Amino acid sequence: QRQYGLDKKGGYKQQSLRNMGKAVERGWMPPAEYHKRKVEMLESLASGADDGRTKTSGIMRALHELYQRSGRDVGRVWLCAQTDHFHSSLGDQGWGCGYRNFQMLLSSLLQMDLYKNSLKDLKVIPCIERIQGMIEGAWREGFDPQGASHFNNKLQGTRSWIGASEIYSLLSSLQVKCRIVDFHHPTGPSDTHPLLFEWVKNYYSSGYGAARLPPRVVRTDKPPIYLQHQGHSRTVVGIEEKKNGALCLLIFDPGCPSEEMQKLLRQDVNGSNLQQLRKFAGKMKHKQYQIVAVEGVLSSEEKEAHRQASRLLKGERVP
Repeated sequence: QRQYGLDKKGGYKQQSLRNMGKAVERGWMPPAEYHKRKVEMLESLASGADDGRTKTSGIMRALHELYQRSGRDVGRVWLCAQTDHFHSSLGDQGWGCGYRNFQMLLSSLLQMDLYKNSLKDLKVIPCIERIQGMIEGAWREGFDPQGASHFNNKLQGTRSWIGASEIYSLLSSLQVKCRIVDFHHPTGPSDTHPLLFEWVKNYYSSGYGAARLPPRVVRTDKPPIYLQHQGHSRTVVGIEEKKNGALCLLIFDPGCPSEEMQKLLRQDVNGSNLQQLRKFAGKMKHKQYQIVAVEGVLSSEEKEAHRQASRLLKGERVP
């Protein structure tokens, strides 16, 4: 219970106040800044909108430009649609990665006409406590009753970790079509997951027939992919295929602060700055990975079918 944030020690608001108080005591934050940020946090929680303090925009466009002028060892690269990066703050350090990855995914969907009707009630990126309330709403609709029971039907006001099941339930309740794919054991040498890399490549490269040779740098219209493993989750925003055939995931990590991500926006950025995004097979060696991939919108009938199916929620297993 303690490991997954169900220890009744409060949630985002309480942790923010504690950590900001510690920062003042240690001389890392002036008292005036503490009071300013406290007011901003309370306003954010009251409105339900994220305060934008941890957001970095424009990275996908910068990556497209960077790959066009560099990366000689890259045979081809596929990039997802425009996506903002969000990192964990003082209020959600240690447990907020799932919520931050949902914010990244949502930042992409809100810019796509296909999803605007499903997301019409979301004019801005919601804050973590509002996301928690939205998941509770999905549970009340009947999505994933087993998962709801695990959390005692309550997320708001807690530091509970969420994973692929909660993201799936929330998106389905918003009539966003998605699926969970479970890479449940390594399929390559040295405990690697080559089938995961191939799946991501196929996801981003689908739509280009054999007779149509895509450009070396492809900006797709696909949303990013939510990627879960034990203890952490990240967002896959693209994939490189080296000239030697090796594949490399491009990942936004909510543990990476804005200061590092904003370096990718500089005019003098080069390929060496991509190391924080690149993940080759040798760096992806957890026992199991799950992804949540968005694939369109659900009709009302399809939403009901997803709700019924989620009573015993299972991922698609690969292999």
